[in-house]
Amino acid sequence: MDSRTLLTLLDESPIVAAVKDPQGLDACITSECRIVFVLFGSILNIGEIVHRIKTSGRIALVHLDLIEGLSPKEIAVDFIAEKTEADGIISTKQALIRYGRARGLLTVQRFFLLDSMALSTIDRQISQSSPDLIEVLPGCLPKIIRKIRATCHTPLIAGGLIQDKDDILAALSAGASGISATRSEIWRM
Repeated sequence: MDSRTLLTLLDESPIVAAVKDPQGLDACITSECRIVFVLFGSILNIGEIVHRIKTSGRIALVHLDLIEGLSPKEIAVDFIAEKTEADGIISTKQALIRYGRARGLLTVQRFFLLDSMALSTIDRQISQSSPDLIEVLPGCLPKIIRKIRATCHTPLIAGGLIQDKDDILAALSAGASGISATRSEIWRM
């Protein structure tokens, strides 16, 4: 899968299921979401989790930073690429994003917007890692999403603290390509 196909899927269905537990996994498989961010698991079960997502016809991206037993090293990317059916990875770490792209995986670099300093470094970090997508948290800040989109040409997913349809519409109107949410009721909007 390439990033254009991923963007096409986001155009068709902009809600991304961010799955944080087995119950969420069960729910996402019956949802309309075509893309799944895997935010839980361990080296013992990540292959099975991804297999369930892939068997249901969805795209699976694994958040490396949240999988128990994986270290923030290139070998973790190798493990996901070689031992699972994952389409890509998510990480806050530039080096892992760069290496994931080199391995042919889709990449999503996650940014936590805690303050203006975090916001001011996004462009530089993106230019160094070249992710396919970025995810910004919290995603309920349309003014900040607009500001990022004004200088950044990498497609953006807004995640975190999305509460309702108004938050979804505000983020999409501000320039987000998609919305990631852990709440299954959001997946059905």
